Amino acid sequence: MPTEDTQELLLPRSRKANERLHAMIPGGAHTYAKGDDQYPENLAPVISHGRGAHVWDIDGNRYIEYGSGLRSVSLGHAHPRVVEAVRRELDRGSNFVRPSIVEVEAAERFLATVPTAEMVKFAKNGSDATTAAVRLARAATGRPRVALCADHPFFSVDDWFIGTTPMSAGIPAATNELTVAFPYGDLAATEELLTRYPDEIACLILEPATHTEPPPGYLAGLRELADRHGCVLIFDEMITGFRWSEAGAQGLYGVVPDLSTFGKALGNGFAVSALAGRRDLMEQGGLRHSGDRVFLLSTTHGAETHSLAAAMAVQTTYVEEGITARLHALGERLAAGARDAAAGMGVGDHVVVQGRASNLVFATLDENRQPSQLYRTLFLRRLLAGGVLAPSFVVSSALDDADIDRTVDVVAQACAVYRKALDAADPTPWLAGRPVKPVFRRLA
Repeated sequence: MPTEDTQELLLPRSRKANERLHAMIPGGAHTYAKGDDQYPENLAPVISHGRGAHVWDIDGNRYIEYGSGLRSVSLGHAHPRVVEAVRRELDRGSNFVRPSIVEVEAAERFLATVPTAEMVKFAKNGSDATTAAVRLARAATGRPRVALCADHPFFSVDDWFIGTTPMSAGIPAATNELTVAFPYGDLAATEELLTRYPDEIACLILEPATHTEPPPGYLAGLRELADRHGCVLIFDEMITGFRWSEAGAQGLYGVVPDLSTFGKALGNGFAVSALAGRRDLMEQGGLRHSGDRVFLLSTTHGAETHSLAAAMAVQTTYVEEGITARLHALGERLAAGARDAAAGMGVGDHVVVQGRASNLVFATLDENRQPSQLYRTLFLRRLLAGGVLAPSFVVSSALDDADIDRTVDVVAQACAVYRKALDAADPTPWLAGRPVKPVFRRLA
């Protein structure tokens, strides 16, 4: 593991590899949230490989990893059941000129796991699925506007969403004007928005839950508002799918959306996503109707056989091994330990662990208890020094009690330094470089 002293955590090979990445790949990564600007300066490890809950960088350091694959690897890296399912398909071909029988089996398996949906179509990434849901809602209602939840950080790389962020360069203003926003948990504000744009809003799209649980009656209230105002209710279950329950948040809370999108945990790192929902809506993207055709999803690699096999193995594993319950138990142990460690070092009001146990994040607050990128940088540096790679505290089921205990020890060490910085009212001496940066910002 890396040494306890951050100053001695040297990553010469990773630094050179990051330079090579930036020379050829805009941003130095294929996902902005994986960029080296999200990590302390010169402490962005480049990964060699992973197994279970651990990853190794190309400098030879091993880390306990959280938030694996941006929450997609919930069973741990190279999970045996998933790898074996993929391996069985590799010698059978991966893509054909007609649908494979695997597509039938994968659809049947998904709809059995998510019984609130009546049809499903697979794709490779979440953005394609959410954008297809929006397009379908517009086609079904004949309305132009999209209403998204302003409190949720990401829905799609496509214009209808990215135009609402600080990184809106290249997106026409006319496109941005068609997206409006509503606050999470506030039914009155949402109804006011629907009333302000009568017969114009095609859909309400939101994550049904994130770091906060939905207020009592909130999701059911949204369901009633959507029905009354004639718009489509879309649940983005990219994160909540499987981590909340095998059937997603809709299965846990008992509120059925018109359309929903799944991804991330569905493939345990393999590229697969899904758009699911009501038959009468989904069929508008099919062949068995007499209306205008909707170009719903048509992706060359959407039905890649080994990815669909991975998805089926993931669903089987979740159900047979009680993975959702394990994620919650691990998360509860981690949250309790980290909170106790922070409190013990006198920073319990500054290092704040929050969220559902299976989807924990942490906030780093300054001496005025305001979110701080400077203090986040300090905290991340100390975690890395202790061998913990954790942009969040999102657990995988591959973690064990020893991993959690080790993480809590490292959090305690980080919080001891955090306390020193708070006492000095200046974390700068502990940063050793520029602070980490938010993903969504106007200037590089």
